[in-house]
Amino acid sequence: MNIHKGFILRHYTFLYLLILFFIISFLYKPLMIFHPAKGIENSDSITTSQIINQPEYYTSKQEGDTLSFNKTNQVQKIKDPTNLKVIPGGHSIGIHLETLGVLVVGHHYVNGNNGTISPAKEADIHVGDSIIEIDNKEITDLVQVKPFIENAGENNKALHVTLKRDEELIRTTLQPVKDVKDDSYSIGLYIRDTAAGIGTLSFYDPESKKFGALGHVISDADTKKAVEIKTGKIIQSKVMKILKGKRNLPGEKQAKFSMTDTGFGTVTKNSPYGIFGTLFGEPKDSFYQSPMEIGYSNEVVEGPAEILTVVDDEKIEKYSIEIINNKVQSKPSLKGMTIKITDEELINKTGGIVQGMSGSPIIQNGKIIGAITHVFVNDPTSGYGVHIEWMLQDADIIQLNPALMAS
Repeated sequence: MNIHKGFILRHYTFLYLLILFFIISFLYKPLMIFHPAKGIENSDSITTSQIINQPEYYTSKQEGDTLSFNKTNQVQKIKDPTNLKVIPGGHSIGIHLETLGVLVVGHHYVNGNNGTISPAKEADIHVGDSIIEIDNKEITDLVQVKPFIENAGENNKALHVTLKRDEELIRTTLQPVKDVKDDSYSIGLYIRDTAAGIGTLSFYDPESKKFGALGHVISDADTKKAVEIKTGKIIQSKVMKILKGKRNLPGEKQAKFSMTDTGFGTVTKNSPYGIFGTLFGEPKDSFYQSPMEIGYSNEVVEGPAEILTVVDDEKIEKYSIEIINNKVQSKPSLKGMTIKITDEELINKTGGIVQGMSGSPIIQNGKIIGAITHVFVNDPTSGYGVHIEWMLQDADIIQLNPALMAS
């Protein structure tokens, strides 16, 4: 009997220790995620491009992190990733995007005869929705919306509206209300159909003419959601002034470009890894005239590297940085590298990484390995970079199998 009890006790003791081991292992692993990379504080960062909605000087700041990747990684190769070469960018670019439909960026109340009301709120239209149809007619820009509102209001008819909310199509109806102050009909919405800003060209393929820029998604300044685009263009811009970055006060480039300029490339994709499209002209004054080899994440080493960027007019210059930490990535992921500006000339001019530098190509050992994407708010000399392979994949230049990248 005692032998039997001893066996049961040893049996349950073993099971208890085994369960305790798995619990400790599970709790320990997530804690390592928050460990700072070699003393660099990385708990707070902002994207280093500026996206707002005026055509002249760009000074507003867009805070927050970028979106997560949600695309499947197919085993299909467009170009041989082992022999691929592209031309590094570094050019300061203006970006002008046309949204899909018109974007809802806010609500307001209408002073009607029966009190204040927001017809759009009553119809459950959300900030961040895109209006793509009204009364079964496609909506492509702002000027189309007002006549629908006036006609429905004068005839006391409801508008039938089709919305795109994330990946869902939603149909709703709303009744325009006459504002007694300005004697016109309104639906209680703020909307827009374009977005503009500045950033940096990362690379272009001289054969296919495909390009990549920014290294992170463009989000609307008001909705904080990714801008779903119908089309867009990139335009070479001139850097007029630099506001130096300081601790807790990120700096920025102030640049100028013309919205009426035809530009030199068409934007067709806004993804978590940047903006992508096709060139129809050559960017001016490229730092490198010949294509450069690609360096994938498993080739990156911690140590010296360089970036290409513009801090004055349109002149691309090379500056030294240090790669503090590198993650060898087998699947698409942001923040692949932690970097630090070491070039005293650049630090004197900018204070480190400033908004407008998003997309500045990173070069190491004669290969382009990625692009700057973020600056740390508490240390403007430091930030994040994205690995080049994920930009090339979203540019539809290559598609990679995770097993290939792990090798």
